[in-house]
Amino acid sequence: MTPEGAPPALIDEDRLYRKVVGRIVPLFFLGFVFSYLDRVNISLARLPMQRDFGLSEHAFAIGASVFFWGYMLCEVPSNLLLQRFGARAWISRIMVTWGLVSMLMVFSRNLTTFYSLRLLLGICEAGFVPGVLFYANQWLPTRRQSSMFALFLLALPVAEIVGAPLSGFLVEYMDGAAGLHGWQWLFLVEGAPTVLLGIVIYALVRNSPADAVWLSDAERCVLARNIGDLHGKSHRLADAFRNPRVWLLITVMLLFNTSFYGLVFWLPTIVQSAGITRSSTVGLLTAIPFAVGGIAMVVTSQVAERLGRPREIATAAALIAAIGMFAAWLLVDHLALALAGLSVSVAGVLSLMPLYWTLPGRLLAGPAAAGGLALINSFGSFSGVLGVWVLGLAGISSGMAVFAGMLLACTVLLYYAFNERPRVEGTLQAAAAEP
Repeated sequence: MTPEGAPPALIDEDRLYRKVVGRIVPLFFLGFVFSYLDRVNISLARLPMQRDFGLSEHAFAIGASVFFWGYMLCEVPSNLLLQRFGARAWISRIMVTWGLVSMLMVFSRNLTTFYSLRLLLGICEAGFVPGVLFYANQWLPTRRQSSMFALFLLALPVAEIVGAPLSGFLVEYMDGAAGLHGWQWLFLVEGAPTVLLGIVIYALVRNSPADAVWLSDAERCVLARNIGDLHGKSHRLADAFRNPRVWLLITVMLLFNTSFYGLVFWLPTIVQSAGITRSSTVGLLTAIPFAVGGIAMVVTSQVAERLGRPREIATAAALIAAIGMFAAWLLVDHLALALAGLSVSVAGVLSLMPLYWTLPGRLLAGPAAAGGLALINSFGSFSGVLGVWVLGLAGISSGMAVFAGMLLACTVLLYYAFNERPRVEGTLQAAAAEP
């Protein structure tokens, strides 16, 4: 343990940053899990909600996507308010309100209520993901963020691995308990922990190293010094909207995230179309691609760091995702083979994500970072709308072909656009080479 009075020069930085990550990652990791579950549990509630109040496929597509409209419109304002009020209070507020609205989904007995609550849910949850990313910039220099983002992003496959079977169990086995339908228990059980975690975050999280009582003065000095390097970064809010590299990042995210969210929302339907009707079985099969993807993300991140060729590896991951999606499209009538293809595709997309999220912090700082992260994630949320619409309007088979094309376009853009911009490629290499 570092002595309390040790001068900054004697601080073991690797140990210090492990200490920091150990303090802030677990809480926000759980927050990411709950956030992801909150977005996708509607997919497993779809069929029982259809039976209970006649929810059509078209109405489901609208309800699933209207969440993202509220989220997208409020994303930038929310992150600017976070900068004003502090991450501790604002992220806590976000979690408590979205957890309460999620629990209110038990009253979705008609389309008006269903649409209204989904819209309100998106408004309440807006700003959580970019808020956490901005918060990380207050603690870790960009060269140390990739490993932490990989831990955060593990919440995505974990949420599917744990959440899909749990959601299926609640829908199937809690139906009728205490006079509630299974889908109502789903929203109650998955909304209440979010409220509790929001309260815990308010009690334990500190806005910056200067407020952390668990750090020594020397440790605070080291952290402040390391995050103080703002060379080459844009600071003004307007810079985030004018920077062409930000729009390049937005384009890349729209391409891979549309495919990812489309699968998230419609994968249970793909499984059910094979004749599997038990919700618990659907949940277990839905978790398979994300279990494979989680393992691939960890392994790929380690390979990228060891080889120091992150641009090539990121491009290869996108290409693998496209090939997997194309294979799943060809084999959509054979469930086992389609799941294998989708597992490959999800593995490719998840392997790309940790490298991607290190880039905004290397371009932006201060208000520009707050607004830019929110802007990028806002368009990323719009990809949720696109993903639902593509499969909802084009059908599963044609929609998967569209997704394969998007992932292929993402591959080309990653390779050629980043190759033509040495500074961007350099940031990718730095993210992989440094701990």
